[in-house]
Amino acid sequence: MRPKMSFAAAAVLCSGMLSAWTTAASSGRDQPDDELPITGKADPRLAAFDRLMTDFIKKNRLPGGALAVAKNGRIVYARGFGYADVDEMEPVQPDSLFRIASISKPFTAVAILQLVERGKLDLDDKVFDVLELRAPRGAKGKFDKRWKDVTILELLQHRGGWDRDKSFDPMFRSPTICKELDVDPPADQDAIICYMLRQPLDFDPGERYAYSNFGYCLLGRVVEKVSESGYEGYVKKEILAPLGIEQMRLGKTLLKDRAPGEVHYYDKGDAPAVMGPRLGKRVPEPYGAWCLEAMDSHGGWIASAPDLARFASAFNDPKTCKILSEKSIATMFARPPGAADRDEEGYYGCGWWVGSTDEGAADAWHSGSLPGTSTLLVHRRDGLTWAVLFNSRQGKGGQPANLVDPLLRDAADAVNHWPGE
Repeated sequence: MRPKMSFAAAAVLCSGMLSAWTTAASSGRDQPDDELPITGKADPRLAAFDRLMTDFIKKNRLPGGALAVAKNGRIVYARGFGYADVDEMEPVQPDSLFRIASISKPFTAVAILQLVERGKLDLDDKVFDVLELRAPRGAKGKFDKRWKDVTILELLQHRGGWDRDKSFDPMFRSPTICKELDVDPPADQDAIICYMLRQPLDFDPGERYAYSNFGYCLLGRVVEKVSESGYEGYVKKEILAPLGIEQMRLGKTLLKDRAPGEVHYYDKGDAPAVMGPRLGKRVPEPYGAWCLEAMDSHGGWIASAPDLARFASAFNDPKTCKILSEKSIATMFARPPGAADRDEEGYYGCGWWVGSTDEGAADAWHSGSLPGTSTLLVHRRDGLTWAVLFNSRQGKGGQPANLVDPLLRDAADAVNHWPGE
């Protein structure tokens, strides 16, 4: 049994934006079940994936989704299902771009491990020193000196000392941060770090595991500092380009800034805007209730399902990987020491959840979740990888990526003959 997956943000259900199928019905555009649009090339050998995704989207009344599967590094399946934009009746394409939320973390982890390989960084380096941080002046509370002990490796493995379940997640606290620091909204990464320097850690660095978006925010700043280039530019040049990934980019918060080929996101309800022209007023939660730009290195990327499958496939053969050395890949998937283990059945390595196994190699995966987004990327030890992306995170009985995961595993295991074999 796999360990329970963490997601980037807590769900806040609201009421301003209707589900995709309800919206279609209310606009006079409801489609018969047998007319759910499907795009991409069909392959009768993989028809089980078609049936699974079609039935799943209908059952959960989701607007749309995309699935890509790779076998031994080759994309063998890539199809879109349902609607990228319900009002425009625009179908999801196999290469439609989705917010991938926390699947951004494996990309940041690879960037850090590359910089270690190149001698520009050490995993035992202290993030306080690397970023040349300073204890804040005039802070209301006493500066927590444990800040100076947090290492790069501890941030990669979510052992830095921040536990959002005990305190809060600063990546979703923009109004509070802006008010305390007297800065214009929304709070950017520098403001968030400045605010957190005034807060106590929740536990001693390295003591245990606690999922931390803020830790990966810090790692993004490390990439910028050590590489002497922008975070997005570094990832595009050093990770995406070698793998032939061209369309992936950092996303934008507001609907008016939706990228070409990007889906529309659907979530029930609204919340006060933390940015944009409707600051302080209620807006659809995916479009202004939090700042995607500030989430770059822990949750800000948009990507297609095939490109995510290409990325995960890069680690199939560590000896020939184009973006990391064999040693670095071993580090990426290695179990953290001692009490940092997540549980007996799995753990968080460097940017990936990893399943425990007595066979050495193990399955790895990462999920992503934001209002309007539910995503999953899986890397299996048998050479299979897949990415599944939805433009809503409100399924029946849970988040779509969680619900579809065991179904996809069963469908993959049932394939008798893969294309190219």
